[in-house]
Amino acid sequence: MPPTLADLRSRLQAGPPLGDAVLALALTAASLALITLPGLEPLARWLGIAPAVTRPPDATGLVLAALCTLPVAFRRSRPLLLLALTTLPEWALHSLAHPTGLSGLAALILLYTASAGRGLAMSLLALGMCVVRYAGYVLLVPGGLFWRGHLAVGTVIALCWLIGRTTRLRRAYLAELEERAARLERAREADTRAARAEERSRIARELHDVVAHHVSVMTVQAAAARRVLDNAPDAARDALTAIEQMGRAALAEMRNIVGVLRTGDPAERAPQPGMRDLPALVEQMREAGLAARLRVEGVARPLPPGIDLAAYRLVQEALTNSLRHAGPSAQAWVTVRYDPGELTVHVEDDGGRPDGKPAAGGTGGGHGLVGIRERVALYGGRLRIGPRPGGGFEVRAHFPLKDGT
Repeated sequence: MPPTLADLRSRLQAGPPLGDAVLALALTAASLALITLPGLEPLARWLGIAPAVTRPPDATGLVLAALCTLPVAFRRSRPLLLLALTTLPEWALHSLAHPTGLSGLAALILLYTASAGRGLAMSLLALGMCVVRYAGYVLLVPGGLFWRGHLAVGTVIALCWLIGRTTRLRRAYLAELEERAARLERAREADTRAARAEERSRIARELHDVVAHHVSVMTVQAAAARRVLDNAPDAARDALTAIEQMGRAALAEMRNIVGVLRTGDPAERAPQPGMRDLPALVEQMREAGLAARLRVEGVARPLPPGIDLAAYRLVQEALTNSLRHAGPSAQAWVTVRYDPGELTVHVEDDGGRPDGKPAAGGTGGGHGLVGIRERVALYGGRLRIGPRPGGGFEVRAHFPLKDGT
């Protein structure tokens, strides 16, 4: 079966990289030129790559010289093996009194590759192989170099090894920096996702509070309008007007909350409600039929925005539950006390019955009270939700305040 395009691509990828192949060919061409061209013989002797007495270039010497440099094309895959294999043809050249060309430079390239691409143990092994390789040259070519020449060769070998090790350490350092940057980016993305999820949860709680409060009041007003529609048209008309106003207020507040989800230019949004709006909220509940009263103890002062909104939503949800479960005949009391390090919010009702017992269904369930618990816990507060000692139901929350707030 003829080879496919994928097979050809895999074979090309399995071969030496283009840069290494070009390097090996250029190194081999230069080495053979130093051996064969008569005009370059003095240069070869000056570089110490040709013995004092040499044989004329022949096919054996050229093949051995090429075997010392061509393996550089595969230096990235097996540098230690190639360093060992190229030692044999170089020693053969020395023993036959042939010039070695640039086989020494090829050995240095392989040493650098091993020290830059392998661990410390493998790089030390490559360094030892180069030392053994040069020791073979000293034994096979007696009197080839003086002690200064040996010192220079040893220095060059050590420098190649050090440069390779430095390159490896630098690559490892850059790789660690890239990995650290990738981890930080992943952590930033995770934080962003968590912040988005938290924002969606906050918006869901806000929407629940708004919808539950306004719909409960509108339901009570609609029931009242239905009861008095025939006997007291004016009262029914007032109830319907209140329903209209409540619906408009609910839509406006919902637009403000959902506005944070819109893309593009942010729309102008009204400020979030807070403790300053409690009198209007209590008055709104009175209009819906719940006899609610507000009492403030201590000196009112500005609160952190989060606590301000959470306390307002707590009162709103508690009064809505009283209206929904205890009924319009219930009485409710809202007490806000400002202490030096704490804000206390207490909402209670009498249950809407003469005996003080809560109406059927109670007021202890629903997602609204779960949202209240989350809000209070978010700011490190304490919360109690349950039956009132004198009958009815109560919600009491304590928000810690820092000094100066």
